[in-house]
Amino acid sequence: LFAIFAFATCGGYSGGLRLSVDCANKSESDLSIDIAFAYPFRLHQVNFEAPTCEGKRRETLSLIGDFSSSAEFFVTIAVFAFLYSLAATVVYIFFQNKYRENNRGPLIDFIVTVVFSFLWLVGSSAWAKGLSDVKIATDPDEVLLLMSACKQQSNKCLPVRSPVMSSLNTSVVFGFLNFILWAGNIWFVFKETGWHSSGQRHPPDTMEKQSSSYNQGGYNQDSYGPTGGYNQPGSYGQVGEYGQSQSYGQSGPTSFSNQI
Repeated sequence: LFAIFAFATCGGYSGGLRLSVDCANKSESDLSIDIAFAYPFRLHQVNFEAPTCEGKRRETLSLIGDFSSSAEFFVTIAVFAFLYSLAATVVYIFFQNKYRENNRGPLIDFIVTVVFSFLWLVGSSAWAKGLSDVKIATDPDEVLLLMSACKQQSNKCLPVRSPVMSSLNTSVVFGFLNFILWAGNIWFVFKETGWHSSGQRHPPDTMEKQSSSYNQGGYNQDSYGPTGGYNQPGSYGQVGEYGQSQSYGQSGPTSFSNQI
């Protein structure tokens, strides 16, 4: 969804500006000079006619700059990111078993996610710089400087309408949002790989060994303690009973001899 917004706001853009040239001779003036441009922003191919204020002669001019490379690179990344996201969604839902087979699917997914994160950062940065240059090249005040009639103080050259760049600004915002989205997704894809599983496998084994050894040592001590404590009172009781029986044995013969 974020990729769709990115390439739609940039690739579907078309705008324009309007200028006014009021010559000293009013019959030679042109108060509505429309200049239209669109994606992929090959501005040097955008031609327009302007009066020279020297009779009926008009001159053909063109805007300055070619910013198609950064714009097309940005749109290409957005389109391929959309296609990969769509394909990955189908695999996640319908081919989960094959995705996890031999850990190949998560590894490929992880590598592609890292690559797209890097491409989103580069593409968004390049397009942000390209958009800044497009704004300068299509600034009505800058375009007026290209006209020979505007170099004469007797003529009045004014901007009538400036191009609206709100959708292009939105495309840059969505470009960096896509970078944040894909970069954050690296962690979740990494958790599906075997690298994350192998890294989490050793600490639980170590803890189990420590806990088992501790339980064995504690069990021996606890069992030894009650056994020793129980035997000691038992043996002591037996000694007491033995002593009483011994004294009973001694009193028996004494009373018998007295009766005799």
